[in-house]
Amino acid sequence: MIGISKLYCGTVEPSDALRYGRESGKLPSHLLQFSKDKKPVVVWNMGRRCNLRCVHCYAQSKDIEYKNELTTEQGKELIDDLAKFGAPVILFSGGEPIMRPDLPQLAQYARSKGMRAVISTNGTLIDKKMAKVLKEIGLSYVGVSLDGMRETNDKFRGVKGAFDLALQGMRNCLAEDIKVGLRFTINKKNVKDVPAIFDLLEKEKIPRVCFYHLVYAGRGSKLVKEDLTHEESRKTLDIIMDRTKAVHERGFPMEVLTVDNHCDGPYVYFRLLKEDPKRAADVYELLQMNQGNSSGIGIACVSWDGSVHADQFWRHYSFGNVKERKFSEIWTDTRNELMAGLKNRKPLIKASADRCARCKWFDICNGNFRVRAEAIHSNVWADDPACYLTKEEIGYDTGK
Repeated sequence: MIGISKLYCGTVEPSDALRYGRESGKLPSHLLQFSKDKKPVVVWNMGRRCNLRCVHCYAQSKDIEYKNELTTEQGKELIDDLAKFGAPVILFSGGEPIMRPDLPQLAQYARSKGMRAVISTNGTLIDKKMAKVLKEIGLSYVGVSLDGMRETNDKFRGVKGAFDLALQGMRNCLAEDIKVGLRFTINKKNVKDVPAIFDLLEKEKIPRVCFYHLVYAGRGSKLVKEDLTHEESRKTLDIIMDRTKAVHERGFPMEVLTVDNHCDGPYVYFRLLKEDPKRAADVYELLQMNQGNSSGIGIACVSWDGSVHADQFWRHYSFGNVKERKFSEIWTDTRNELMAGLKNRKPLIKASADRCARCKWFDICNGNFRVRAEAIHSNVWADDPACYLTKEEIGYDTGK
């Protein structure tokens, strides 16, 4: 996760994170990415069922009843363990989490245990009544997935009218003074909508947006050819930075982030080197605190059946199941070869990769996204194919 507004617009300084000792239990939510201990933010895909049919769904969800999901009591046991372990945030996801009737009860339980509770939703089911329920829970944040403007989004979501329902859901959250934001997965078929998305956010006063790079998992594994080229990725980051700066200059301090491609961090740094070298130095320090990709370290996923994954895109590999062992035990058990590798990946990547092995930014991006490397190269420790930095930028030719 790269905070474009934090880095490029200077809304966060290194001292902001240092003030809290960079401890995840003390940091405000907007500074969690700079934590030192990297206690995991846990995505719980609490139910697989969904009312939409998104073409890039990593859960491959359908609008049917699924069996073998964690019960309410098992969910509370999971939350008890996460709270004791020190996980700062639980993100309720799906499928569509609002389709699970006990979402309010479980989110409120997490809040009672001192955790921040967040939901990731398609937004179409957040009517005024549900928005009031979410307000009562005290959610830290509601992230609504929207992958383009009306026509584009509805094609991706597989249901006509999904855009209007999602937008109304966000409006209902704003009316209840709930922090809400938009989640947008970038690909060739919707990248043209990025400027219009900024216009929409500013018009609706939606304070946050996360632009996700495509990950080749679930249904998304069929969309590899729809991923941006390296040059398209660079141009898109320039558009995102330009639009972020413009909206800040107009007095709307929108939080803008990119997710799932950590070479975005050095790219922001390179641009600031030309525009504001003093700020670039601060950004370099913040990127060091961020520490890059956190799969298996500071981000975790628990599936609907209790399986524990390195993140929400690693559904094909489970470290264990919370029905049999506590999450905290599974997450710290480095007898598992992949778990140990993700927590100390540099030697493995240096032995298998080419560009990543020679990259001077390794400690900034931590080898980027391993599941993409596996999808393309059939090798978890190979180069991430979505890294768009040039040989000169990574120090490839100079041996740095």
